[in-house]
Amino acid sequence: MNRVALLCFLLLCGRIVSGQPSPVSIQVNAAKPVGEMKPFWAFFGYDEPNYTTRKDGQKLLTELQQLSPVPVYVRAHNLLTSKGNSPGPDLKWGFTDAYREDATGKPIYTWTVVDSIVDTYVRRGMKPLMEIGFMPKDLSSKPEPYEHTWSKGGNIWTGWTYPPKDYDKWRELVYQWAKHSIDRYGKQEVTSWLWEVWNEPDIGYWSGTFDEYCKMYDYAADGLKRACPECTIGGPHTTSPRSEKAYSYLTRFIEHCLRGQNYATGKTGTPLQYIGFHAKGNPEFVDGHIRMNMGVQLKDIQRAFEAVNSFPELKNIPIIIGECDPEGCAACAVTRDPKYGYRNGTMYSSYTASSFARIYELMDQYNVNLRGAVSWSFEFEDQPWFAGFRDLATHGVDKPVLNIFRMFGKMGGQRVAVQTNRGLTAANIIANGVRAANDVNAIASKNGNTIGVMVWNYHDDDVTGPATPVQLTISGLDKNKVQVRHYRVDDKHSNSFETWKAMGSPQQVSTDQYKTLEKAGQLQELAPPATKTVANGTTTFTFDLPRQGVSFLQLTL
Repeated sequence: MNRVALLCFLLLCGRIVSGQPSPVSIQVNAAKPVGEMKPFWAFFGYDEPNYTTRKDGQKLLTELQQLSPVPVYVRAHNLLTSKGNSPGPDLKWGFTDAYREDATGKPIYTWTVVDSIVDTYVRRGMKPLMEIGFMPKDLSSKPEPYEHTWSKGGNIWTGWTYPPKDYDKWRELVYQWAKHSIDRYGKQEVTSWLWEVWNEPDIGYWSGTFDEYCKMYDYAADGLKRACPECTIGGPHTTSPRSEKAYSYLTRFIEHCLRGQNYATGKTGTPLQYIGFHAKGNPEFVDGHIRMNMGVQLKDIQRAFEAVNSFPELKNIPIIIGECDPEGCAACAVTRDPKYGYRNGTMYSSYTASSFARIYELMDQYNVNLRGAVSWSFEFEDQPWFAGFRDLATHGVDKPVLNIFRMFGKMGGQRVAVQTNRGLTAANIIANGVRAANDVNAIASKNGNTIGVMVWNYHDDDVTGPATPVQLTISGLDKNKVQVRHYRVDDKHSNSFETWKAMGSPQQVSTDQYKTLEKAGQLQELAPPATKTVANGTTTFTFDLPRQGVSFLQLTL
């Protein structure tokens, strides 16, 4: 073939056009299991507990449970925080007024608001990851100033962050809470929950020392176990362990629980039934666009897994990534910093697909018992439409990222082998990010007669680019035909944000517009369901996947 003929051939194939990527080949072997498809993604959390019982909060919680094949765990801050002088819930602020003292210092327990929150979970079959915090005003060793005014630019680390003035009263508070929970919900229900003490004690959330945190944890665990010996407690839910300070705090805490003197009992050791830590990415705004950094989030997870494995006594202990996100400020709108502008569209959704797949990879590599990875994302009340918060829905309308969890909800059973000529490994991303070629890869599972394959086209840079041609081959099939459904998240599918922009980005939405947005927020199919022929146990799909797009193919044998 001469050069002119070759050029014509390539042009006809559509591969030499301006910047168009070459095809990516992905092979899935449905007959080759590689590990359990653990639904560790079915964990969610948020700062503002009072939003739980609002209309949009209840709607979102219902959707989260409906998308998951297992009970969803919910972690909320501020379950013991006092209202103080605050006018109401706010960004990074909520309260329950569960504890106060009378004029003589006698504790008064009021569980009304806590119950309304937990009732909302339990009615839906959800489970609380019950966070014991923060410090009630009447129990704080430095109660004034108490409530914070972070949303107005004020100091956030106020009286709610301080150690208790009386550790016996702190222990009794936890005991009474657990006892009340058993009385209200029954022991069988309460023992299915998870409990923890505080949040990120290695930074400003805790204004005490390391030793004071250990003491607070010991007293809380003692109170919980007195009411409910079968209940599960863990921690310390420290920040990103790629930081030496956080890594040291985590390992010192583990040492204390395994071999230190228990402040509450005087004995050696403290209950530690799971390990909790947080993992965050670090986006930047560079050269006029957002650049994500998945590598540092995966580095956090890698370092924490190494820390756990350094203690032989902890082999197979459950691990919970208590916050697992592209960065660390859910309540920061895009108006606060342009780097948060990734959250409304498909960058957030493709990042989630790619990063969670790599968490499975690290789980396998380090042979750990990963129980949960909490997406710190919920919904915010009384805020503009698509304000750029890290949330799953706005005004009750689902954002594209929520549809990635709907895709994960369709997976189960065993993960099966995937090979690709273009995908990156977790180690690649930790070392170099996704800064050169796009990461086009997949994760696949087989559950009975159903096979699910999630394919993403991710890049750290939030810039436009051409779609990537994908050739997906699935082998190991034992039928002559399969039923196929192909779901998609991209600019045209499962994307309420693009629909809203096409409306002119209204802040006053009509009833008909709301219905259109609500429908656009649901998981949509790229094409109608179809029947596909299988030859020699194999079938092949070809499709173009837009940059930051995610496809999910569901095959029923």
